[in-house]
This record gives sequence, C-alpha cells and structure tokens, in this order.
Amino acid sequence: MRSIQITAPGSVNIIESAPVQPKPDEVLIKIKYVGFCGSDLNTFLGRNLLAKSPVIPGHEIGGIVEAIGNDVPKGIFSVGLSVTVNPYTACGKCSSCKKSRPNACRDNQTLGVQRDGAMSDYISIPWTKVIPAQGIPTRDCALIEPMSVGFHAVNRGAVTDIDTVMVIGCGMIGLGAIVRASMRGATVIAVDLDDEKLALAKELGATYAINSMKDDVHMTLSGLTNGEGPDVVIEAVGSPATYVMAVEEVAFAGRVVCIGYAKSDVTFQTKLFVQKELDIRGSRNAMPEDFDAVIRYLRHSSCPVDKLVSRVIVPEDADKALKEWSENPGKIFRILVKF
Repeated sequence: MRSIQITAPGSVNIIESAPVQPKPDEVLIKIKYVGFCGSDLNTFLGRNLLAKSPVIPGHEIGGIVEAIGNDVPKGIFSVGLSVTVNPYTACGKCSSCKKSRPNACRDNQTLGVQRDGAMSDYISIPWTKVIPAQGIPTRDCALIEPMSVGFHAVNRGAVTDIDTVMVIGCGMIGLGAIVRASMRGATVIAVDLDDEKLALAKELGATYAINSMKDDVHMTLSGLTNGEGPDVVIEAVGSPATYVMAVEEVAFAGRVVCIGYAKSDVTFQTKLFVQKELDIRGSRNAMPEDFDAVIRYLRHSSCPVDKLVSRVIVPEDADKALKEWSENPGKIFRILVKF
C-alpha cells in the first residue's frame, strides 16, 4: 500500500506498507482523492508546530467504502458508497466536549497533523467518523471538509440576514464562509489580494469585492456600510495585518470570528475591544451539522466546483506540487492527490 509521507521540512517520500484491515467497528475506505491544505503546506515548510514528524498528511477526503466491520450498524454504509471523513478526535471529557463542542476538544488529533492522515491507497476509520455522501463525486467529496470549516465560522458569528459580513481571505475556507453567509441572506464583502479569487467569491455569493492591494479598504467599507463597518468580520488568512484589520474595521458591537493562525505575534489597540464592546470568537474545525450543510449545498446547488480545484496530481508528484505551491501560494485553491 502506497502512502505519501512528509519526512522532514522540504522532503516528501512515497512509502510502502502492509494493507490495512478494518477493525470490527471500522469502515475500510478506498481513497480516491485527498486535498492538500494550508496546514499540510506548513508541515512541508516546517512551520506547523502541531504536526508530528514524520507524518502522512491529508484530512480532506473523498473515497468509497471498500469493506465494513462486523460491528458497524447495518444499513448506514454499503460497499461502493461515496464518503468523506470527519478527521477530528474528541476525548469526551474536556470542557469543550462537555459543552457539546467536540470540534474544539482540548486533546483533538486531526488526521494528517497530530496523527497519520489519509494520503494512502486505503484507510480504516471508526464508522462514527465516516460521512455518507451519496450522489457527490468522490473528487468533490474532498472539498467538503475545508468548506465545512468556513460554514462553522459563520455559525460562530451568528450571522443572519440583517448582517453585513466581511470575509478576509478567499481561499477554500474563506469561500466556504462566503457561501454560508450568503445562504443566510447576509450582505457579504469579500477581501483578498487576488482578483481571480475575488471574482470567484462573487460567483459564490459575495455582493462586493475589495482588493486590499489596490483599494483603500477602510474608505471602501465606509462607503458600503454608511460609515458603520461590517457587523461581522471573519478572518480567514492568519496574518497580523488581517487580524488588525478585522478589529479596526468591524462595527461597534460587532463580532470578529478568527479562523486563521497568525505565525507571529499580533499587536492590537485593545481599547477597540472595549470601546466597540466586541465579541471576538475563535472558530476551530467543524461540527457534524456543518458537514451535513455542505453536503446539502453541493447536492442542490450549482457550485462551480471545477474552479475550486487548482490541480489534480498523482502521489509521485506530491513533492514537486508542494514546492511549486510554496513558491506561489496565492494562486492555489486546492491541490488534490488522485489515488
């Protein structure tokens, strides 16, 4: 069985291992497509402090059921069914789990980060983490997890149809937030450095687009919001500049939702936290209902999924693809590995 393994910063190998067999409570999945995400790129670059080393990456999964363990409840899965996977663990004991927020489990281990992931010919997963996605092509199943992270951020922001929502960053997760906020009837303002991404953001539901390299973000927002600022800002980049932008531009009594991890310290004017009486909310991973919502969206919408897939590669080209992505990260939505 082949697996892609990041062995050290800048180094990727194909390794061989014995075929996996499902335990009684597991489902064996034949992997068809797995997405490389930003955390995988950071692992490759040696910047992901959460990742074990070496590690098999991959938690954005599209596959089909190959075999079903004897203890798996009948009628949920069938051989050949298209599936994706909830890649997070939950201890069931920490404060997050006790509050029914297992996505933020203190001891979470995500596939491909704290434990080996899905970039292999097969994986075997507890049945409770396998999500049926009948009717969705296996390639598109690999887009469900990253979109669900954006959907979850909109839930954290308690977005409604009377809100104006600014999403900073139009990568896959930011686009997921744009889709979900627009589905809820909000007025959505997309902010990014790349005009192609902004055009796609408008196709997916953004009402307005701001190129922060070319436009004065503050003045443009002021004109769009009658000088008030957006009710909700979703930060989906993870840079000091965009974190500061989120706090400075959000309306008084607004909500800031933080998805991205800044790799260096961020200096805030903390008086804005108090003067604006802000709600600043983290958003981590996704809940099962977010996965379900994305699946419904992909089944019943005209989502231009082809535009979300930048490249499809074979496992042997993973090293080259990651190097090229690291040299030009702004132009990539998703690289999918086809097994």
